Amino acid sequence: MTENNLGPGERTKVRRLPGKANYADQTIYSILDEARLCHVAAVVGESAMALPTLHAREGNTLYLHGSQSNAVMKSVVAAGEAFVTVTLYDGLRLARSAFESSIAYRSVALFGEAHEVTDFAEKSRVLDMFVDAILPGRASEVRPMNEREVNLTMVVAVSIDEASAKLSAGPTEDFPEDLDLPIWSGTVPAALKFTEPVPSANGAMASGSIPVPESVQRLLESQ
Repeated sequence: MTENNLGPGERTKVRRLPGKANYADQTIYSILDEARLCHVAAVVGESAMALPTLHAREGNTLYLHGSQSNAVMKSVVAAGEAFVTVTLYDGLRLARSAFESSIAYRSVALFGEAHEVTDFAEKSRVLDMFVDAILPGRASEVRPMNEREVNLTMVVAVSIDEASAKLSAGPTEDFPEDLDLPIWSGTVPAALKFTEPVPSANGAMASGSIPVPESVQRLLESQ
């Protein structure tokens, strides 16, 4: 697959530790797709604010999801531009000194033109995509959203116009004078893991006869 660069741009160029930067679109897309949530920043009134929210990517468009009354999302739409970040926590990088100790991570920062998705059919399609982005196959297992639920939800489309990834992994870079110190150094990997499902106990679920859905079974088997 051919890779295209989404940077470096003036607003997303990695200036601190530029050796960790990656501007390839496929690297950036893979981090966005793996991240379980994102943070969206905006100026609301005279205050800077950030919102954790769900996202789903389709091609070069990142869709954001929130309440129609959310001030950050409304400010993004009014500005016509969004700034979004995601971070994947991959573990600890433990050096022989506190200064050189760090974490392993993969992050993305992106800017792009933003607009609200208002067409009902397109909005419904994107909301189904959100459900499957969170848990593949779940959209076909649940009751579809009704008109009221669709109307209560804001969907914002962000064009991924400029972006950068920053990747930190591997051994730490200790100072030469610290290498002979009798202090443990190394990495401690971390990963998100889903555990045993806990069923609801109300309504039809109270019978205990409804099996764990295929979407959840696939999720657990894929770990």
